Amino acid sequence: MTPKSGLRQAPGDYLSGFGNEFATEAVPGALPQGQNSPQRAPFGLYAEQLSGTAFTVPRRESRRSWLYRLRPSANHPPFTAHPQGLVRGGPFDEAPVTPNRMRWSPQPRPMEPTDFVEGLVTFAGNGDASTGSGIGIHLYAANRSMKDKVFYDADGELLIVPQAGRLTLVTELGVLDLKPGEVGVVPRGVRFRAELPDGPVAGYVCENRGAHFRLPDLGPIGSNGLANPRDFLTPVAAFEDVDRPTLVVQKFQGALWSSNFDHSPLDVVAWHGNLAPYKYDLGRFNTLGTVSYDHPDPSIFTVLTSPSEVPGVANCDFVIFPPRWMVAENTFRPPWFHRNVMSEFMGLVHGVYDAKAGGFAPGGASLHNCMSGHGPDKASYEQAVKVDLKPHKIQDTLAFMFESRWVIRPTRHALESPTMQLDYDDCWAGFEKARLP
Repeated sequence: MTPKSGLRQAPGDYLSGFGNEFATEAVPGALPQGQNSPQRAPFGLYAEQLSGTAFTVPRRESRRSWLYRLRPSANHPPFTAHPQGLVRGGPFDEAPVTPNRMRWSPQPRPMEPTDFVEGLVTFAGNGDASTGSGIGIHLYAANRSMKDKVFYDADGELLIVPQAGRLTLVTELGVLDLKPGEVGVVPRGVRFRAELPDGPVAGYVCENRGAHFRLPDLGPIGSNGLANPRDFLTPVAAFEDVDRPTLVVQKFQGALWSSNFDHSPLDVVAWHGNLAPYKYDLGRFNTLGTVSYDHPDPSIFTVLTSPSEVPGVANCDFVIFPPRWMVAENTFRPPWFHRNVMSEFMGLVHGVYDAKAGGFAPGGASLHNCMSGHGPDKASYEQAVKVDLKPHKIQDTLAFMFESRWVIRPTRHALESPTMQLDYDDCWAGFEKARLP
């Protein structure tokens, strides 16, 4: 039973829940019943396990899915080196790291036809792909869809944060449609094509090479709050039966490689398991905060975390600063001045960040590394210490942070970019000395 060539089955439908065991088929009867690998899979499909963790990890940590596809994924010629562009994978040592605070204006949009892979620019990172540690931070800007071209990352899972324009990810396991205000996660090794249904796009990507992103523990918060598991959406099975040349590009050990397949590898007709792409609408985040006094730690804004072997110290936290009520009494309400053992890379999807009156624009970024003092700029501080502390709702804003236990090292491109704001330190100039009695 072979569908019409090029047909994608049931795109736009989703299954609800975070980390669930899902079972989905685009053709009725394509999923084997009662076993994973029968002697002959239904319709002659090829059974293949996609393992996101080692076979012997504890069951609670195991991430794997069984795929039933038109051709085995091994059916391709060798990969060869692909033009690297501005993609990097670590160790991030091509430029000396400094403790200086950094901020960038939005990156210029491409003038020439550029797809998602061609528009990827590595800005910073830590750890190393060879040891499976740390993160890579990339920005993307594209103005055309990928055509007869597929990408996957063998180094880590990809957390994609759209900033401008709608992005449709046609993956092996289904179709993710993302718009600004949503995020999507594509597991390590899962192939996808990025399409631009409404024109040019831009955004941010966190490449997580550590433990899989998961929901943070809630501790004293209790059983509810922050991101609710049921609001995470995984696509139903969707596939294409396309027999024409397709360029497959992969990121492996920090470098890009490519191979010319004679077919589209997005041909998974059915699958089951708990390793799959998913999306989340950040507008559904149940933001918590104080109803008495003092500004709480930003950890209460954590959407996803990639834990390390040290409890509570993350390989990467994904933290957001969404619309929320501010009601604390006798309190300095914006984020306070601080120095952090964790390193922070921030981006802005839309609006204004409440700790910066100017200079931090949507599509821009900032980096505050380990123990680098930062906080509100002078204008934000002066307004916050004088304002009448009535209940106030921060609206029309969405900032986020990739926070890591390791120093985040900028690439040479980021350090030499004309978008770097060389006067960033000036936003903390002019604070008057406190006067003691």
